[in-house]
Order: sequence, then structure tokens, then C-alpha cells
Amino acid sequence: MGCFALTGFSQIQKLEVQTPFSFSVYSLNNGLTVILSENHSLPLVTVVCAYKVGSAFEQDGKTGMALLLENLMFLGSRNIGPMQHIRYIHRVGGELNAITSWDRTIFSQTVPSNQLPLVLWLESDRMKSLNLNYTHVEETKTLLVEMVKNQKIEDPFRESLLKFNQLLYPEFAYHHPLTGNEDDLKNITLNDVRDFYETFYKPNNAVLCITGDIDEAQTLRLVRKYFQTINPSKKRPPAPVFKGGYKQARSVEVMTNKDVSTPGFRLGYRIGSSYSNDFYILSMIDYLLFFGKSSRLYQRLVARNKLALRLNGGIEQRIDLASFKFFVLSNNEATKDIAQKALFSEINRLKSTLVSDRELKKIKNMFKSDYMGHFNSTEKRAMFLTRYFLSGRDLSDLAKELDRFLSVSTPDIVGIMNRYFTDNYVLIDIRTQ
Repeated sequence: MGCFALTGFSQIQKLEVQTPFSFSVYSLNNGLTVILSENHSLPLVTVVCAYKVGSAFEQDGKTGMALLLENLMFLGSRNIGPMQHIRYIHRVGGELNAITSWDRTIFSQTVPSNQLPLVLWLESDRMKSLNLNYTHVEETKTLLVEMVKNQKIEDPFRESLLKFNQLLYPEFAYHHPLTGNEDDLKNITLNDVRDFYETFYKPNNAVLCITGDIDEAQTLRLVRKYFQTINPSKKRPPAPVFKGGYKQARSVEVMTNKDVSTPGFRLGYRIGSSYSNDFYILSMIDYLLFFGKSSRLYQRLVARNKLALRLNGGIEQRIDLASFKFFVLSNNEATKDIAQKALFSEINRLKSTLVSDRELKKIKNMFKSDYMGHFNSTEKRAMFLTRYFLSGRDLSDLAKELDRFLSVSTPDIVGIMNRYFTDNYVLIDIRTQ
């Protein structure tokens, strides 16, 4: 595959990685990163337009801004009316989705490959000229306020989760809810929204990933046509405020909620960043404890001893911070206490006893199957590449990524368990009365 001399682009990478697909990375002169991956097995194309912004980038007193903007991105731009974006995609038989998290906002569309120009036009128009007016902002704020109110009513475990996150992530940027706070949403102004949009939803803070039945040179020409005239943000998008140096201290709290029908507990440990080598080992621990009905915690708490009505958890990443969480619901206080002791028993077993070669091989096979599953459709491939890029990791490292996970050894697991799964944990004891 050769290089293309196209005005307006500087090629920053041309990669032939040892994965089921190859991809190329370019940069438009206005700062937009473009990732392309050809696959002609089906006449489909996926376009992901993602921005490096989420709830962690919000200011105290203005929470919910990122989710508010996600909704406003469908209410029209200079050439597109309210909700027309969705109707255009559905009219050509396409599918679309939008996701906002702590550190990213992602818009995804999968359409017949001959509709690629349509999607690029839709995405570029709202990047260039989103229609932000008082009516749209106020109506969307009202919808989000109602959503927050409904969550409080419908999810009796919401308050325990908010408290749990505050203890695990003391910095405001990392622990406030994605939906925002009710009072904050009500007080957001039109100027607040416009400033947030002009700062974060611009090409120099975005990545455009296109996968599927495409011709690379032609696709680059289309990207240049629709995106090169969009000006970058006049402000440098600020990073979340994190003072650093925080060390997890043990914290145990009891929360009583009469609306909770079953007791339970939340347990959490601060662990190594997803940018560290420890993360590969922690991922294997995640699979050992949680993945599949043969996983250690499912067998101990659900299948064998019937101690848990609900069990979930694992690694949670919030930009450069990460935690390992456990959430257990039980029938009553007695079984809850037994479940908690059983959970600590399983943690301690991993700290002191080597995992068998057979069990480690099993979870590695599961992990490899799931990892390779990221590549078996245009949409999954586009999302995988986008998320990897937004994580800040070098895309050229993808060739070695899977091997790093699969090279984890049983002594590695014991070492990491003893490093992070100490007595410095956060425990929320959830009681019904």
C-alpha cells in the first residue's frame, strides 16, 4: 500500500500491524486525526467521530455538560434540521449510536458503503456549525433533569454508587455523575454551552475513524472536502484537573436505605493506571474473578454457595486512574456477611497461591477470543481503534498488544495482587434498615 500525496494532509503513520487488519493514520492540517482501515468483505462502512471530552472535563457547578452536548448534537446545524441526522441515517438503512463517558464522546454510524459522503457531510456540519439556541438548550436541560430525577426513584443503589465513587476518586473531575447534578443542569446557560462546544467539539480535539468497504485515496479526498475548512478551537482544550499524589486509605461506611429490598456491599481498590504494564496482569485477574460461569467469584458466591443474588464488577478506567470494583447483593444480612468473607477469601487465595497452568490457559483463551472479537465487524473495529487512540497509547504498539496480555504468568498475578489488593480498600455496607 503506497502513500497518497493529497493537499491538506500530513501522513503521521502507515501501519501494517499483525492483527486481522491493517490501518493508516493521517492528520488534517486543522488537527483532525483520521484513521482508515479497508475491509471489502461486506458493502458496509462505519464512521466514528469522537471527541476527547466527557464528564471529567466539566467544571464544578456545571456538571452534565458533556451529556447535554451529546443530545444537542442531534438538534440541528447549519444545513441539517433537528433530528434530521437520525432520519438521514435510517433512511439509507443505516444504524447509529452515541456514547458519552468520563473522557470521550463518540458518535458512530454504519451505512452502505455508497453512503459514506452522506455521513461525512452530517458529521462535518455539526462539527462546524451546531445550532445552539436558547430553546434547544432549555428543552434538553429539562429532559436531563427529568432523567436524573427518574434515576433517583428507579435505582435505589444510586446513592451508594455515588458515595463509593467519591471515596475511590476524591478529585471532583473523576467522581461526579455523568448525568450531572440536578441544580447544575438547571443553572447551565446558553453561553456556557457555546463555550464548551467551541472548546472541545472541534477538529483538533477529535478523531475520525472510517472502516470497511472504502478506497483509501478516495476516502481521504472526501474527508478533505468536508472537514478541511473547519477551524480548530481557538482555546487549547484543557485537561481534567488532577492534583495527583493521592493514596488510597481504608474507608468503611454503612448506608441504610429503606427503598433497598436486599442488602449488599460495594468493595473497591485503586489499581495501576491503564497506561502501566500492571494493567495487562490486572486484566487477567479480572477474567479470573468475573468472566464466565466458571469464574472464581461466580462459582464461590453464586453457583456453589448461593450467597449472591447479584454479582458484578471488575476493572474501571477513568482516564489515567483505575479501580477494581466488586458489587454483591444477597438475600439477607447473614448471607451478605458470609459473601463478604468469601470474597475476601478469594482475594487472599490469589495473593498466596499460584493459579494453575490449566486455569491460566483457559482465561487467556477466553481473553484472546474476546480481544479478536473487536475486529469481526466494521463497527467493532472502528470503535476499538478509536478507543485505543483516545487512550493516548501509540497505535503502532497494537502489533504487540495481545502478546503482552498473553505473556502474563502466574507469579505476575501473585505479585500484582499483593501490590494493589491490600487493606487500603473502600467498602460500602448497604443495609435495608
